Amino acid sequence: MEQNQKSSMNPLQFVFRIFQGALIGLGAVLPGISGGVLGVIFGIYKPIMELLAHPFKNFKTHVPPLIPVFIGGVIGFLGVANILSFFLEEYPAPSVCVFIGLITGMLPSLFREAGEQGRSRSSFVSMFVCMVVIFAVLISVELFSIDVKPNFAWFLFCGFCLALSVIAPGMSFSTLLMPLGLYQPFVDGIGHFDMGILIPGGIGAVATVICLAKAINALFDHYYSIAFHGIIGIVIAATIMTIPFSGFKTAETTAVNLICIIVGIIAALALDKFNSRVKVE
Repeated sequence: MEQNQKSSMNPLQFVFRIFQGALIGLGAVLPGISGGVLGVIFGIYKPIMELLAHPFKNFKTHVPPLIPVFIGGVIGFLGVANILSFFLEEYPAPSVCVFIGLITGMLPSLFREAGEQGRSRSSFVSMFVCMVVIFAVLISVELFSIDVKPNFAWFLFCGFCLALSVIAPGMSFSTLLMPLGLYQPFVDGIGHFDMGILIPGGIGAVATVICLAKAINALFDHYYSIAFHGIIGIVIAATIMTIPFSGFKTAETTAVNLICIIVGIIAALALDKFNSRVKVE
């Protein structure tokens, strides 16, 4: 099986997977964007969760096709993210709007994938409940935002949030850390390979994966439709909460941001079409 998977991925597919991984890496670091959401959209989330839940059992079958994704993720998180952070700082609203368009444009394919094993009333209930819960959590984070002093314990929490943003699509670790004043020091520490930040962050991330990965993977195995529709609810709520409403105050900024959203949607539709042609089974 491993040989078949390796041979089934031509250079074009390999490069495309790196590109997908880079976008996931960007989604993990950019404020308001969830790397887990992009992983779901690109069809990479489930194999990653299967690998995290059963690393020894699935190593040979899952690692080879995911290698370019991991490479792209590192590039996006540590490399390209540093470049795009300039645009996020100088043009925050348009930058976020491009990602909003990207996620919005991928929602139809996400909905199709959620219905692969059928839909039920429970599926839509799950979608609605998850949407309400995410709205409540993110609104609460904004309303009760406080400043904390970064230390070992808080960087453990940062690692927890980072892992959570991967295994729980829609939960952006930056969304959780920015109100606490932890986002900037955590990302800067990762970018500069500060061991005082990497070690506690890594411990928190690994502990989170060990505790939650198997449970989430089992949820998909036994309640695929309910779980996937719940993710759609998370994606919708998280995307709406990401909208930079302050960037729509004037006609000029509104036009620019709407164009950025449209560009993101067009790019997402093109990616979806291309993804269906080069998808590695």
